[in-house]
Amino acid sequence: MRAESDERERVAGPAAAGGPAAGDIHGREHAGGTDGTGTTATERPLGSRAPAFVKARRTLHLSWQVGVFLIGLAVVLAGVLMLVLPGPGWFVIFAGMAIWATEFVWAQLVLRWTKRKVTEAAQRALDPKVRRRNMALTAAGLVIAGALVGIYLWKFGIVMPWKIAQ
Repeated sequence: MRAESDERERVAGPAAAGGPAAGDIHGREHAGGTDGTGTTATERPLGSRAPAFVKARRTLHLSWQVGVFLIGLAVVLAGVLMLVLPGPGWFVIFAGMAIWATEFVWAQLVLRWTKRKVTEAAQRALDPKVRRRNMALTAAGLVIAGALVGIYLWKFGIVMPWKIAQ
């Protein structure tokens, strides 16, 4: 998946290329908003967020991960069902991904990639040219729909599918 490799390249930075970052003998970046772990101030570091006592015991941590995976899987599957049934499907799917992201790096990378793409789409939608185009298309669609409803009513009139007199 390209999202993981993009994120790993960004997180790893110049230190992954074989040398320390410019101006630091330890390979930690201080410029550009990173905190030395490769994450920006708004992003948490990658990895498990389990409590320390859980991480300290291998068996307990593995059980914790299995539990988080199963709970996340149940939420994601419920979201997938809600795509065809009534309910907020995509919201629930992303909630399941957020549950997985508390424990698994791959889910954290996918969630970060998704947040980045949503932010980019929101910025594009706020562009004045795009807004004017969308408003013009909406107005044209409403005019066409109104014309079709008018033609239908002119040709057939308002006929109820049931008989009120009975």
